[in-house]
Amino acid sequence: MKINKSMLIQKKSSNMLLSFHRRSIFITSFFIYIVMNLIVNYNYFNHFCNMVNVFSWNRRLGRYVKAGQHEKTIQLFQEMRQKNVSPNSFTFVPVLNACASLGALEEGRQVHEQIIRSGCEADVFVGCSLVDMYAKCRHMKDAWRVFNNMSSRDVVAWNTMILGHVKCGQGRKALELFQQMLQEDVSVGNSLVNMYAKCGSMEDAQRVFLKMPSRDVVTWTAMILGHVKCGQGQKALDLFQQMLEQDVCVGNSLVDMYAKCGSIEDAWRVFNKMPSRDVVTWTTMMLGDLKCGQGQEALELFRQMQKEGVQPNSVTFVGVLNACASVAALEEGRCAHEQILQSEWHSNIFVGNSLVDMYGKCGSMEDAQRVFNNMPLHDVVSWNAILGGCAMHGHGKEALRHFELMCEEGVKPNDITFVCLLSACGHAGLVDEGLRCFTSMSTVYKISAKLEHYTCMVDLLGRSGRLQEAENMIQALPFRPDVALWMALLGACRIHANVEMGERIAKRVLELEPENASGYVLLSNIYAAAGKRDLCKNVERQRKERGVKKQLGRTWIEVNNEVHTFVVDDQEHPQISQIHAQLKRLSGLMHDAGYVPVTEFVLQDVEEESKVFHLCHHSEKLAIAFGLINTDPGTPLRIMKNLRVCEDCHTSTKFISKLVGRTIMVRDANRFHHFQDGVCSCMDYW
Repeated sequence: MKINKSMLIQKKSSNMLLSFHRRSIFITSFFIYIVMNLIVNYNYFNHFCNMVNVFSWNRRLGRYVKAGQHEKTIQLFQEMRQKNVSPNSFTFVPVLNACASLGALEEGRQVHEQIIRSGCEADVFVGCSLVDMYAKCRHMKDAWRVFNNMSSRDVVAWNTMILGHVKCGQGRKALELFQQMLQEDVSVGNSLVNMYAKCGSMEDAQRVFLKMPSRDVVTWTAMILGHVKCGQGQKALDLFQQMLEQDVCVGNSLVDMYAKCGSIEDAWRVFNKMPSRDVVTWTTMMLGDLKCGQGQEALELFRQMQKEGVQPNSVTFVGVLNACASVAALEEGRCAHEQILQSEWHSNIFVGNSLVDMYGKCGSMEDAQRVFNNMPLHDVVSWNAILGGCAMHGHGKEALRHFELMCEEGVKPNDITFVCLLSACGHAGLVDEGLRCFTSMSTVYKISAKLEHYTCMVDLLGRSGRLQEAENMIQALPFRPDVALWMALLGACRIHANVEMGERIAKRVLELEPENASGYVLLSNIYAAAGKRDLCKNVERQRKERGVKKQLGRTWIEVNNEVHTFVVDDQEHPQISQIHAQLKRLSGLMHDAGYVPVTEFVLQDVEEESKVFHLCHHSEKLAIAFGLINTDPGTPLRIMKNLRVCEDCHTSTKFISKLVGRTIMVRDANRFHHFQDGVCSCMDYW
């Protein structure tokens, strides 16, 4: 066969081209493979580097939050974003916690936007933190929006929403939410228990039953009927007995829940319907009354508990001592102390701390010091209790001495310690000492100043007349000032009759809380002290037009182990005629001794004689007159008032103490005043 040479050459060339083409494709493919792997590995490397980087940032954020440095936490997060570090769910949680603690709503919303962009909104921890942030910022609508969008909600999410409503004063809504939570949890469990029981699989029913966080009567009934159906009569009886025994626990939990939500009527309804009550029931109800500001009711409950033969425990004693402190019931507190000494709780540190606190708040620092000295062990709460007592009584130097002893004992102070110290310095006029304490708090003890500390400092500077320094401190705050802070400065403006600053600060107060009656009252007093009666009337008119009601003045006095309550112009007390007669007699004696009524702060547009009559029927004067009638000559009188004592009552009480030869102790909203022989312990610095 003859082969064409040109054809062979052409075929050979074609094969070579094909081989070259195949090799090129292989090389190109291999090159692309290498490049793609490099790109992928580079991306993985970058991702890995970012993970390491964000982990480092997250650790720093966590440390700042744990140390209470919330402003630095937010600043660090902003710095992190500027450096293009991609946050993850573990980043957002501490930042949201910082926003929640500061009430920084706008910053929290900005973080929320970044969470949405990052795709972390579905994370249950992030969701809970968002709910918590909005709830603590009192924006429950936004909290609900996040809560409803959560794909899964754990107990933390429910609890956060419930507590949010409680903090916003929406107790009824909190209760409804709690019941909804129980229904969603319990209904599923009940269905499972019922299904297994009907199928005769009691082991599975028991497993579900034991894992249920809460059980209702349906749960118990399903289990009992399941045992009956399976011929397990004894188990059914045992379970029924167990259910009856746990009814008290259920009742206690309901009482506790209603009380914590502020629904004390519902708590009492459950309490009264309970067939049997143990010490926990009584104590829970007593603490509920106390939480709702019903100290006298709590004491009455304690008496009733003792009549029924229920033995108190340490928590009961702590509760009754706090109740005594709340209404300045010193004699009842002493009776409780006697019982404690005869019980097994006499050396309990929590009970000891409550005793120190009770005696201090009831006006007997001698007893408070005696209990404190006899305690076998002191913790930071013990020291804070004695320091708080010194602060209330204006014993500034004594508080500083106790602080030195505390440090010598090696007890580390906390933020509450410095609130007590700064308050003590403020009430005693120890400005330089207070400034040193404030500085050492952060420099020596590494405690970040909170709003409470700045409020004490503004009060300290303001009382001493350094109003501009106080305002400058507020303006330089690292966080947003609250109403209490501005009110401290407004109170100082009243003391020093600074009209110009008072008007400016009052505007701030009423912008933040338009329904704050104290803002109107203090501004009126500033105008009254400056003789600007027309402006005084304008403020009062505005208050009434806006429907803002002033808090009613109320005073308590304990006589023969019974606490009596008086309000201004009180006509309800059974001895009111004798009280008025006593006040008339005292007014004559005071007038003869040189007393001049302080009428400029009486805002009613009435004659001078009517103003004097109105002053004569203030609640503390009624209480003092009652005490003089019903106690032996020379007996000290102890009264407590829910508001700051007015100037006329302060002046009158000095005169009365000298005229009748009595020591009169008055605890007002700010501090204690010890009146003796015409002089007050505050030295008119209050």
